[in-house]
Amino acid sequence: MKDIADRLQPRDALIVVDVQNDFCPGGALPITGGDAVVPVLNAWMAAAAARGVPVFASRDWHPAGHISFAERGGPWPAHCLQDSAGAAFHPDLALPPDTVIVTKGTRFDQDQNSAFEATGLAIELRARDLRRLWVGGLAEDVCVCATVLDARRAGFEVRLIEAATRPVTAEGGIAARAEMAAAGAAMAA
Repeated sequence: MKDIADRLQPRDALIVVDVQNDFCPGGALPITGGDAVVPVLNAWMAAAAARGVPVFASRDWHPAGHISFAERGGPWPAHCLQDSAGAAFHPDLALPPDTVIVTKGTRFDQDQNSAFEATGLAIELRARDLRRLWVGGLAEDVCVCATVLDARRAGFEVRLIEAATRPVTAEGGIAARAEMAAAGAAMAA
């Protein structure tokens, strides 16, 4: 944890993307090894708490019959339904008590893959004078990638915590890392 704490600076924030039951083994839309990000992120969150670095945790929070679901012509099976066990954060994820929860995917007319999309997150980060974001979570090639790209577009310095994310597919993960790197995000071991 000391190594992680030494990397965190006063104007940093940790963004934990969608570490929810439905994206972990046994869930409605499981990511292979999705639960493996939990201990890595727990170490980062403990270090962040020790250094006074704020933690933001996004969550998919879909209404029934969401536009992203296959039943409505979307690409995904129904997942992360509001107030369901599948939408809950992974039970071993040790979110600090002052974690800011960023709820997304609630719109009826579109999906919101990014934690920045119509959530006000960029405004909140700027209000706190935060400049560098450490990002991990699920899935690397969907919501994590969208979050990183939007963070870069909003002018934030971004570090992807490589050990703290897993893709839907290996090919998707490779493409997502290339796209994030091309946008100026750094990869952090």
